[in-house]
Amino acid sequence: MQRLPRQIGSLQTAELPCLNCPAWGESQVEHYSLAMSAILALVPIRAGVLPSGGAEVVAEAQGRALLVGEGAREAAAALAGIATELRAWETPGFAPGNWAQRLAPVLIDEAVVLLPASPDGRDLAPRVAAALDRTLLAGAMEIRPDRVSTIRYGGRVLAEHLVTAQVVITLQPGVRGVIHPHGPVPEVEFITPAEPADTLADVEILELLPPDVSTMDLSEAPRILGGGAGLDSAERFDQLAQVAALLEASAGATRVITDRGWIGHTRQIGTTGVVVDPRLYIAFGVSGAVQHTAGLGQPDHIISINLDEHCPMMDLADLALVTDANETLQILQQRLLHPQDAQKASQADV
Repeated sequence: MQRLPRQIGSLQTAELPCLNCPAWGESQVEHYSLAMSAILALVPIRAGVLPSGGAEVVAEAQGRALLVGEGAREAAAALAGIATELRAWETPGFAPGNWAQRLAPVLIDEAVVLLPASPDGRDLAPRVAAALDRTLLAGAMEIRPDRVSTIRYGGRVLAEHLVTAQVVITLQPGVRGVIHPHGPVPEVEFITPAEPADTLADVEILELLPPDVSTMDLSEAPRILGGGAGLDSAERFDQLAQVAALLEASAGATRVITDRGWIGHTRQIGTTGVVVDPRLYIAFGVSGAVQHTAGLGQPDHIISINLDEHCPMMDLADLALVTDANETLQILQQRLLHPQDAQKASQADV
């Protein structure tokens, strides 16, 4: 059942009961207009590394970006061919409260401030919205000239917002994708925002711990091993998780597997689960249903192991192995756990 749009402040929103619901028709939504072309990407960086979704928000902003954090020149190199107008504030650590206060005068004239929905982006965005006295639209799936679609309630509801005023938005990593064209490293204009007259209490970072690949959010994982219906038991997914940990990767699965209860729903990859964007994706027995592949983002490399050489996942793969995924997983586990035995066996074969 559809609900009529409702007015909330300067935004008009409409909720669709699920991601598969039809879009609102022209007769159902009153249109408002805001120049969504005037978007600035605000990207928090650490040690010269872009966060998950960082390149996507810069591409969505037509190349206009402001980098904040340490290592701006190194991060700029990853935006070659994407960024066209690049500014940076080189500042140590991570102080979202102070950053928001100091950046407010710099961002005041921007119609739309867009951040990646990475951990740092999700922390910084509401503080920026508060400092600018704007509405925050978190978890955007799509940004169009007159509206923004966001996900709610764990992805079960898609809300459409007709934008009528300046806003702050976070974009889900992996939903847009970005093609990395060959181009020069953009020139960086460095800025130093003024200290505010009144400073607010801010977070104090006592220690920064590296992520645990076995428990980290799949949307942040650079390497993922995914399992599908081609794996024959729940025990195979324990094996998959162990192999993934040995490869410093995260383990995921298709919806069929999470529905069976063989792995938690937080590990479900796809538009009905977690949208990911890894650099490497290895699929064990994954056929490649559209709701799964649509949530994969744009991995740099895809390896697929499947007995069905004609399934969609094999067509997407850079390397497709027509073999049993269970046996391949078993052998890979043994070789990783006992590399010396594997080396001896290889020498014996020679």
